[in-house]
Amino acid sequence: MKAIGYRDAGPISAENALIEFETDIPKPGPNDLLVEVRGISVNPVDVKVRASMQPEGGPRILGFDAAGIVKAVGSETTRFRPGDEVFYAGDITRPGTNAEFQVVDERIVGRKPSSLDFAEAAGMPLTTITAWEILFDSFGLKEGEGTGEALLVIGGAGGVGSILIQLAKKLTGLNVIATASRDDTRTWVEKMGADQVVNHRNPLDEEMKALGIAPRYVASLTHTDSHFESIRTLIKPRGHIALIDDPKSLDVVPLKSKALSLSWEFMFARSMFQMEDMDEQHRLLNQVADLLDSGTLISTVNKHGGALNVENLRSAHEFQESGVAIGKTVLDGFSR
Repeated sequence: MKAIGYRDAGPISAENALIEFETDIPKPGPNDLLVEVRGISVNPVDVKVRASMQPEGGPRILGFDAAGIVKAVGSETTRFRPGDEVFYAGDITRPGTNAEFQVVDERIVGRKPSSLDFAEAAGMPLTTITAWEILFDSFGLKEGEGTGEALLVIGGAGGVGSILIQLAKKLTGLNVIATASRDDTRTWVEKMGADQVVNHRNPLDEEMKALGIAPRYVASLTHTDSHFESIRTLIKPRGHIALIDDPKSLDVVPLKSKALSLSWEFMFARSMFQMEDMDEQHRLLNQVADLLDSGTLISTVNKHGGALNVENLRSAHEFQESGVAIGKTVLDGFSR
């Protein structure tokens, strides 16, 4: 089968930053599905891995979002059968989605939303799982809760921010404030459902003071190190901060005076450590598919990059790294 990956970690500008190669079609293990990949998306994790993690034993296949058709199933699978259309975010410890076929544990797979094509469906899993786990695992909210409290989403126009705004507005009672610094990103987060928008180019504690809102919850999705002091100042006592980025260091001691909680969200943890509740991602993806098909949630895809090939994938990586991407960028599978 055809696949795209990289042999040497480094910048996307390198001549062979991404390469196409031939490899064997993988065989599913007992709990696996063999999926014919029909759509993929590009996430920040793709560019982080390609830039900094040197592969061992040959090229590494990138890609952490896919939608496709089940072609074969493992001996112990119970949730899917050949012919089913599925979407999922994969497992960071296994070969990725930038290939004609991929094996994936059925416990982290959901049914593809019937209202979306394969590429658009592939834009949803990783960011949606991340946002869902922030709301309901990290913050400990239950659906319908949160009335009278506020959530600040820092980086609201990104992939995670776009769906986090929607989930919070549709499934909780939270007042949602999103950050955006350009006219196009402000328009986008308002489309996603943000109640108020503040500019993260300004000190966020001053922006929130002007609104007269002290959020109990803060989802810091980008540039946490530069916003951290403002977050500590603006958040309510006994509030909760959830991070997904990689600050070089954080001084958490000052959080004590407000009795604040701090947690990282990493949606690959369940599959990486084969946690007993891996099936939660299967369940939530099925629920999200229902919400998308009913129109309760809308797609966060904002750019379609064409068919999967080295040139188009390189362009998608460059766009992801540009700092101006809004929502999600997707591609179709390899041309057939």
